[in-house]
Amino acid sequence: MPSGSPSRDGPGWAEFLRSQAQGILALHFFTADLLNGTKVYVLALIEHGNRRVRVPGATQHPVHSRVIQQARNLLMDLGDAGARAKFVLHDRDASFTQAFDAVFQAGGIRVIRSAVQAPRMNSIMERRAGSCRRELLDRTLIWNQRHLMMMLREYEDFYNSRRPHRALDKAAPLRPLPDGIIDLDHFRVRRHDRAGGVIHEYRLVA
Repeated sequence: MPSGSPSRDGPGWAEFLRSQAQGILALHFFTADLLNGTKVYVLALIEHGNRRVRVPGATQHPVHSRVIQQARNLLMDLGDAGARAKFVLHDRDASFTQAFDAVFQAGGIRVIRSAVQAPRMNSIMERRAGSCRRELLDRTLIWNQRHLMMMLREYEDFYNSRRPHRALDKAAPLRPLPDGIIDLDHFRVRRHDRAGGVIHEYRLVA
């Protein structure tokens, strides 16, 4: 087990996740079905500390070379965004090869693989993937991979800028809560439809 991760005589897994949240990136491959029956593999990321999500890419053929290139692109994107990571957490999906992990290890990031059949070890990412399915993919007919990425980018923006999170006291990852509002009579709520009407977001209008 990599240095810094929980041990039998140290803090438990939950304590480790809380104490290291600002430095943990969780990764996951989930699948999406196109209208013609083709299965597409989507690489997703969530930052534990602020719950921000990213969708680095998707592929119909998760061969090693493409998956490794996605890891390199992701590492560069994180660097450009100024995101700092100490740990990358992912499950034991066959697409996460040693060569994939080596990309992050070369950048000084420790890789932690969750235990076999232990989805709770990566529960934040599991919940994020479930939300994407329930709120978007299960309610949308996806024509092709380009359409899939367009919808996933739309959902990513909604998730980061508008969707409230209990872990953030109902704020969104990139949008803090407004100052305390006392008199609601001066405000109206306006609904804005996104992703072709699948997602609804609500805004206060003075």
